[in-house]
Amino acid sequence: MRMFRVVVNGSEYKVEIEEMVTENTLQPGSLAATIPPANNQIKPTAKQQPKPATAKIEPAVAGGNVIAPMPGTVLQVAVNIGDSVKKGQVLLVLEAMKMENEIMAPAEGVVRELNVNQGVSVNAGDILVVLSY
Repeated sequence: MRMFRVVVNGSEYKVEIEEMVTENTLQPGSLAATIPPANNQIKPTAKQQPKPATAKIEPAVAGGNVIAPMPGTVLQVAVNIGDSVKKGQVLLVLEAMKMENEIMAPAEGVVRELNVNQGVSVNAGDILVVLSY
């Protein structure tokens, strides 16, 4: 038996090859290797980027102020000043710890102030949106 190191697509494999002698095909001292059938061969797979998880969050509210429940970055603002919103409607999406959090309206109302824009970083407790009921 002889041991060889084979590298395929950056992955290293150790292969043992046995010396064999047959009357029809090989001469003494030549090498033969067993190759698995095509359906058992290693197939490369494409690496997929994980998609961030999404959570729906009903934030803390203080007198119509929608407050950031955690520090993060605003990925998307889904409302504008003057928009009417329904309870559970997404106001904005806040990314925190590689997770997308949908900040939802706690009650039906009208957007009076919008204190954030896309790409802005916020701290826990910051006022994101002011609603009037």
